[in-house]
Amino acid sequence: MAGNSHGPHGGKRHGGPAPKINLKNLKRITTMLFKDYPGSVTAIIICIIITALIGVTPTVFIKTLTTYIEEGMITGWNGISAKIIKAIIIMIIIYSVGIISNTVMGLIGARVTQGFLHKVRVRMFNAMQNLPVKYFDSNNHGDIMSHYTNDVDTLRQLVSQSVPQMFNALLTVTALILVMFYYSINLMIIVFLGIFVMFKLTKVVGGNSARFFIAQQKSLGAVEGFIEEIMNGQKVVKVFNHEEDANKDFDRLNEQLFNDAESANKFGNVFGPIMNNIGNILYVLTAFIGGFLVVSTLGINNLSFENLFSTGSMLAPLSVPVVATYLGMTKQFTGSINQVSQQINAVAMALAGSERILELMDGKPETDEGYVTLVNCKEADGKIIECNEKTGMWAWKHPHKSDGTVTYTKLKGDVRLYDVDFEYEEGKPVLHNITLYAKPGQKVAFVGATGAGKTTITNLINRFYDIADGKIRYDDININKIKKADLRRSLGIVLQDVNLFTGTVMENIRYGNLDATDEQCIQAAKLANAHDFITRLPDGYNTMLTSNGANLSQGQRQLISIARAAVLDPPVMILDEATSSIDTRTESLVQKGMDALMKNRTVFVIAHRLSTVKNSDAIMVLDHGSIIERGTHEELIEAKGTYYQLYTGAFELE
Repeated sequence: MAGNSHGPHGGKRHGGPAPKINLKNLKRITTMLFKDYPGSVTAIIICIIITALIGVTPTVFIKTLTTYIEEGMITGWNGISAKIIKAIIIMIIIYSVGIISNTVMGLIGARVTQGFLHKVRVRMFNAMQNLPVKYFDSNNHGDIMSHYTNDVDTLRQLVSQSVPQMFNALLTVTALILVMFYYSINLMIIVFLGIFVMFKLTKVVGGNSARFFIAQQKSLGAVEGFIEEIMNGQKVVKVFNHEEDANKDFDRLNEQLFNDAESANKFGNVFGPIMNNIGNILYVLTAFIGGFLVVSTLGINNLSFENLFSTGSMLAPLSVPVVATYLGMTKQFTGSINQVSQQINAVAMALAGSERILELMDGKPETDEGYVTLVNCKEADGKIIECNEKTGMWAWKHPHKSDGTVTYTKLKGDVRLYDVDFEYEEGKPVLHNITLYAKPGQKVAFVGATGAGKTTITNLINRFYDIADGKIRYDDININKIKKADLRRSLGIVLQDVNLFTGTVMENIRYGNLDATDEQCIQAAKLANAHDFITRLPDGYNTMLTSNGANLSQGQRQLISIARAAVLDPPVMILDEATSSIDTRTESLVQKGMDALMKNRTVFVIAHRLSTVKNSDAIMVLDHGSIIERGTHEELIEAKGTYYQLYTGAFELE
C-alpha cells in the first residue's frame, strides 16, 4: 500500500541540484499586490522613503555636532550651546516624524498584508474550482492543501516584512552612498570594495541558501501531503499492518526535508555573521585609512586643532568630522546591507511558495466549448417553448451558427456511444471501440473486473474526461456541444466513495439541488429509504455532520448520497458501486429506494454484486477496455460465456 501510492511525494532528489530561483514570480506577486491596493501600497512606499531618509540623518548630524564642538573649542562656547540645542530639537522633530511614519506604515501594512493573503486564497480557490478532475486525480490532496497554508504564509512574511525592509535598506544604502561620495571620493573606494565583496558573497552563499529554501518548501508540501494521506487511511494502514512500511515512507520524505532544510539553514546561518564581520572589517579599514589620510594630507608638522577640524568635501582634504561621519555611515551602510542579506532567505521561501501558488493559479482550466444549454420549457400546440418558470420539463436549447436559428430538443435521457476510444496516458489505451445504446428509461449495467473500464465510461458521459476518438450523443446531440454545467445538471451520480460536507443532513441532501424545498428533500430521503434513520438521529434532518459524516454508518452515508441524487430528479442516473459498502439488510432498503429512483430514468449501473443487475435491460461485460458480451441476464446466462461463469462463480470479478 505504502509503496505505490506514496511514491510521487518523495521526488527523490538526494544529491541532485536544488531548484533555481525564478525572480519573475516576485514581479508577479508585487504587481498583484499593487493592483489590489494601489493607494495603500503608495502610502507605504512614501512612509518607507521618509523612514529611510530619516535613518540617514543621525550620521549627517554627527558632522554638524562635531563642527559645533570644534567651533566652540576655537571661538568659545558663547552662542554655540544654543546651536547645539537647536540641532537636538530639530533631530527630535525629525525622529517624531519617523515614529509617525512607522506607525502609519505598520497600521496600513497589517491591513494590506492580510487583505492580500485573503485575495490570494480566493484566487487560488477560484482557479482550483476551474481545474479538471484530472488535476485532482494526479496531485496529492495534502500537497494541494499545503498551498493554502505554508505557501501562503511565506507570502505573509514577504509582504509584511521582507519587501518593506529590503526597500528601506536599499533606499538607505543609496542615500548613504550619495552622501559618502559627496564627503570623500577616496574613502568611497574602500566602500566600493566592500560592496563588491558583499555582492559576491551574496551571489554565492545567499544564492545557494535561497535555492535550498525553495527545495525545503517543496519537500514540506510532500511531507504534509503524505501525513494527511496516512491520517485518512489510518484504518487501512492498521488492518493490513502497514505501520512499518508507512514509517519507512515517512522517514524517506522526512529525510529529504531534513537534507533540504539543513542545506538551506547551513548557508543561511553562516551568511549573516559573515556579512556582519565584513562590515566590521570595512569599519576598521575606514577608520584606519581615514585617519591616515587626515594625517598624511595635513602633514605631521602642520597638525593643528584648526586643521584637524577643517570643513571637508569630496575634493577638500579630509578632516576629523568627515572621518567621524564616515565611520557612522559605514556602520549604517553595512548594517543595511546585512539587513538585506538577512531577508534573502525569507524572500527565497516566498518565491518557492509563490511558484507553487502561481502554478495552481496558472493551471490549465477545464475547457468548455459547449453552446447547447438546458432550459425550462413547456409544450404548447405541439411545440416546445422556453420559459422562465419551473415547469418540471427541460429541453436542450441548440443555437445553430450556420443560419442563426434555435431548436429545442426535449430532455429525454437517450445516451449513445459510438466507437469510443480513450486513454488516460498517451499510448496506454483504457477503452477501445466502445459502442452502446441506452434509450430513455432503460437500465444498462456494466460488469467486469477492476480496471476493465466500467467507471471510465461513466466519467466520459459526464465529461470528467474527454474521449480520444468516437462520439457520445445525448438526446442525439454531440455532448461536446453541450455546456458541461448543463450536461452535469442533467445527470445524477451516486459514487462508491461517499463525500458528505460539514453541515446538516438537510443541507447535504439539498446539495443535489440548491433550489429544493425542505419538503422535496424529505421526499427524496423517503424515496431513498433514508427518512426512517434520519428521523431517529439526535436532531433529525438538522443533525450536524462533520468529518465526512463520521458519526454515521457507511450504509447511512450512502443512503444520504442517494437522496442527494434523488432531489435533483435527473433523467439519467449513474450508480457507481452504490451498494458495494452496504450490508445485505441495508442493501435491500437501498435497492427498493433505487428501484423507485430508477423508474422512468435512463440508468447506468456499475456493480460487483451481479444480483443487483439481473433486472437490467442490457448488461455489458467488459474486459481490458472492450465490451466482450452484451445482452439481458437471461440471454447472457443462456450463452454460457464470461457472464455465465461470473454469475455461477466459475470466475471472480477481482
